[in-house]
Amino acid sequence: MPIHAMIVPFPIVCFTLALLTDIAFWQTSNLMWQNFSAWLLFAGLVFGGIAALAGIIDAAFRLSIGGDAPAWPHAIGSLLVLVLAFVNSLVHAGDGWTAVVPMGLALSAATVFLMLVTAWLGRAVAVRSHAGVAYHD
Repeated sequence: MPIHAMIVPFPIVCFTLALLTDIAFWQTSNLMWQNFSAWLLFAGLVFGGIAALAGIIDAAFRLSIGGDAPAWPHAIGSLLVLVLAFVNSLVHAGDGWTAVVPMGLALSAATVFLMLVTAWLGRAVAVRSHAGVAYHD
């Protein structure tokens, strides 16, 4: 199993939980949820950067052993997720209600949606290349 595949669940969970904590803040106005969102975005960006680096290394190794499944759509989607999350983190750095509603909440939702699309693209690459896919008969 590629190292990238072991690390990538961490930013996925962090960005998804950031959306949920943004929704909680929107419903309760409790600043605790805004703080949780900001920390989850930060953790997701850190682990996302590590996963991106591992993905680059895995892709370079796969190319050197003759991998044939193009992973560019997944790679570009993953990069866009990190850029969107970074912008979201900057929005969340503000104070109070306007740091989350409406722009932070919309960016969190867009990040999660783009992650779903990127995960689908990554799954398609994995199936085509048989990388990390267990087959049960």
